[in-house]
Amino acid sequence: MHRLIDGYKRFRDGNWPERRQLMQTLAVEGQSPTALVVACADSRVDPTMIFDAAPGELFVVRNVANLVPPFAPDAAYHGTSAALEFGIRVLQIPELVVLGHANCGGIKALMHGAPDAASDFVGPWISIAAPVRKAVLECYEPQDWQTRAEQETVRLSVRNLMTFPWIAERVENRSLHIRGAHFGIYTGVLTLLGEDGSFAPA
Repeated sequence: MHRLIDGYKRFRDGNWPERRQLMQTLAVEGQSPTALVVACADSRVDPTMIFDAAPGELFVVRNVANLVPPFAPDAAYHGTSAALEFGIRVLQIPELVVLGHANCGGIKALMHGAPDAASDFVGPWISIAAPVRKAVLECYEPQDWQTRAEQETVRLSVRNLMTFPWIAERVENRSLHIRGAHFGIYTGVLTLLGEDGSFAPA
């Protein structure tokens, strides 16, 4: 906790004076983000850093392996779907990005099994991407599994977004655009999912 408090003090002494007016404006006028980003919870992949975004610009949803589940309005708990609903239906955000990344632990668990200590929730959660595991094992060599599965998971999440009727409607009338992306932690390279289904550097 001491490290966090020290960071807060640096923020108050350095960043806060510069951003005080912006934050107070956001507090009074509310938020109007330009993009909703579904990203991984991995501590090495911060969408606001990658996109050099200021407070109020990105509405970020983070979970293990940047997964979007299919539309399922039932009595279960749906944190990612709830965030999507708020961002798209309430805030009417016009851009939606699924951001995968290299060296993803969630994807490693998908391909090789979740650690015993993460079997209560991680295992069932990443089962959303079970079709990805099957496809990658059938089509690629072991040395390619990780990267291919990371990319395929982005594609799967993009497809699952379209099962939400209020997302599909907005995509159809062009008030919402969906993008897929993948970030290399070691290289710093961002690749984007193209209409042909391949990833190319931004």
